[in-house]
Amino acid sequence: MTGERQARLADRIRVLVAERLEKGLRDPRLGFVTITDVRVTGDLQHASVFYTVLGSDEDRASTAAALTAATGMLRSEVGRKLGVRLTPTLEFIHDGLPENAGHIEDLLREARERDDEVAGLAASAHYAGDEDPYVKPRADEAE
Repeated sequence: MTGERQARLADRIRVLVAERLEKGLRDPRLGFVTITDVRVTGDLQHASVFYTVLGSDEDRASTAAALTAATGMLRSEVGRKLGVRLTPTLEFIHDGLPENAGHIEDLLREARERDDEVAGLAASAHYAGDEDPYVKPRADEAE
């Protein structure tokens, strides 16, 4: 039962934080943020909010600073709308998954290109000597 409640609470926090960020904060450092996931501890006291930011490393750093500065305000708003006795603390964590996935896609594309190159070389290759120098005529064929 606690796992189900954890999941419901995490989903609700994700929606509330995303809605609030969509309305905008009065912080010019905040970039284009997407809330990717929220994980709540078993005792429902702490929520880790995972997010991605569209843009450069500088945009990510300034957005992280803006979210850290707005954590108290976001927690208050989440607590007001959740209607639970104890509002969980919020921790914002940059989600590196999209960048890692992009890097993995690049590596896979490179591996495919190399495989195609090797397959092309193999298709046009021929044996250095006879096709099979070990093949000997059978005794009944020789006669």
